[in-house]
Amino acid sequence: MVDNKSSVVTLTWKPPAKNGGRNDLKYWVDCPLCPPDTEYSPRQRDLPGLEVNVSRLASHTTYEFFIYAENGVSEQSIAAGTKQESVLVNATTFSSVPSAVRAVIVDDETSTETSISLIWKPPMFPNGQIITYQIRYRTTVEMVDESKYHYQKAVPGETQSTTITGLETGMDYVFAIAATTKDGVGEYSTPLMTSTDGGRKSQIYNTAIIAGAVAAFFIIMVLVAIVIFLLICWRRKKEVPPIANGMIYSNGPNGEAVILPHIGKARTYIDPFTYEDPVQAVREFATEIDASCIRILDVIGGGEFGDVCSGLMLMPDKSTRKVAVKTLKTGASDKDRADFLSEASIMGQFDDPNVIELLGVVTRTRPAMIVTEYMENRSLDTFLKENDGKFSVPQLICMMRGIASGMRYLSEMNFVHRDLAARNILVSSTLVCKVADFGLSRRKHEGAYETKGGKIPIRWTAPEAIAFKKFTSASDVWSYGIVMWEIMSYGERPYWNWPNQDVIRAVDKGYRLPPPMDCPEALHQLMLDCWQKDRNHRPTFSTIVSTLERLTRNPHALRPLAKAGVNQMNNSFTDLSQIRSVPDWLESIKMGRYKDTFSQAGYVRLEDIARLSQGDLPRLGVNLVGHQKKIMKGIQSIRSHLEQSEETLV
Repeated sequence: MVDNKSSVVTLTWKPPAKNGGRNDLKYWVDCPLCPPDTEYSPRQRDLPGLEVNVSRLASHTTYEFFIYAENGVSEQSIAAGTKQESVLVNATTFSSVPSAVRAVIVDDETSTETSISLIWKPPMFPNGQIITYQIRYRTTVEMVDESKYHYQKAVPGETQSTTITGLETGMDYVFAIAATTKDGVGEYSTPLMTSTDGGRKSQIYNTAIIAGAVAAFFIIMVLVAIVIFLLICWRRKKEVPPIANGMIYSNGPNGEAVILPHIGKARTYIDPFTYEDPVQAVREFATEIDASCIRILDVIGGGEFGDVCSGLMLMPDKSTRKVAVKTLKTGASDKDRADFLSEASIMGQFDDPNVIELLGVVTRTRPAMIVTEYMENRSLDTFLKENDGKFSVPQLICMMRGIASGMRYLSEMNFVHRDLAARNILVSSTLVCKVADFGLSRRKHEGAYETKGGKIPIRWTAPEAIAFKKFTSASDVWSYGIVMWEIMSYGERPYWNWPNQDVIRAVDKGYRLPPPMDCPEALHQLMLDCWQKDRNHRPTFSTIVSTLERLTRNPHALRPLAKAGVNQMNNSFTDLSQIRSVPDWLESIKMGRYKDTFSQAGYVRLEDIARLSQGDLPRLGVNLVGHQKKIMKGIQSIRSHLEQSEETLV
């Protein structure tokens, strides 16, 4: 059965005529042509019932579903060579209208007193070829059924625009846009309210000319005063310890919370180890919480300095919030206390949705505590192991994108994590991933972070960091590639049970982790980019975020799966005598991702690319410097090979 509105396919079946004398029957459904983000309800495998709903299918498409029955001995039968039987069911989804258009904004540059220009993006799910866009608009005093309509022909590209003219000056209007296909008008966008400027632009312009001359003098005086004020503050700050900005104190017999003004977050990371007194750094970047506002509920783990607990925090409005609490163990040394507080000083400088949030610290009573937001699903590695195989590839990419976004923020703050791994990523109830555990960060020195004698997580650490004990954002990118591998393998241990020294030797010789099972080729290639030996050739976190967002928008790019098998050492030698075409050559140097662009540009034979220069590569889609160098090195080998061939013929 197919729902004609949502294109949800409902499959039902009867039990097999013969159950093999067993009652432990289960069923599973296979759909080779379904999109990668197809959803099965209740699930795709181990179905105890005789029905499943399949959703997120393309409209007006015929799909083949294979239904299998299994029992407790099916695996042994298949292993013995018995062919597994299935029932084939064909289902064709109905045509459906497009989803809502996205990101509708006003183009102030081209809007006038009597016209409004709008810009928007096409629907995420067009469900067919979009013919026109229907713009519905009205004044705020008119009813919806009094709306007028404007039509704009669809054009190729990610951005659409139109201008609605003939509007009244100085009026407020409400606009909504819907895409139209041959199957009808789609869902309207969220209403956007804006107004025509009328005579206000001229009035503002004339007023600005008059006021500008008068204000110029005062602006200059204010700037001079600000500079003098900042100089005075800077001198005082060197002499006097910073005041308790942003602290929460219990005040009065009932313990009412009083919140003092909070200082803004630092735009650039400041190393707390530059402070002589670690408490001073904590006061600078963290909020002090009265211990009476914290109630410990349960111990949920252990850390380097003490227990990690769940708890409740009393908020200023008398409500409570569930929190995570790190405690400093009894009898900790002064050094341990300083290191413990330094993590709070680090976390207090960050403000990003994909970085764990510090709520405050307790330093005036024992034990000292660090209070952070509570993440229901705990660490990413454990969460993945407990939910092996339960997520679609787009959902896993969403996790990767969140981590990369958090690391982009940290790298822009000039902060190097040094211990990026799935165990140090926390997962919320809504699957939001946040970077955590900043205990390994150390002093910055000439763009790198040096270790202070602590252990290095070998399996996650870049080769140059292992060899020279220096860490950069590029070494964090290497670690991020390992995290991607952990996500796609659902928490498998990188390099399995290899000894650390074997890992170091293998990586140094060019070994890279093979793709996990069912890993898209595009994702494994991104991992390999992160594992470039030359750190200058690795992508930045901004590039990684953009790449993952592009893959999310283009699910077809996720369909080719990476070839499984034993990963071989990189080999710089290629036997060109055995290669006859450019696509084969690109595959041999592990640059197969560019086959289509080279072919479309007419480069088919090796002779065709022998004259290419590095400046030609960007127009062929080769933008990464490391890939350009690798391809140019291969082209130089081709030139030498062709010259030797000509000499042999002569």
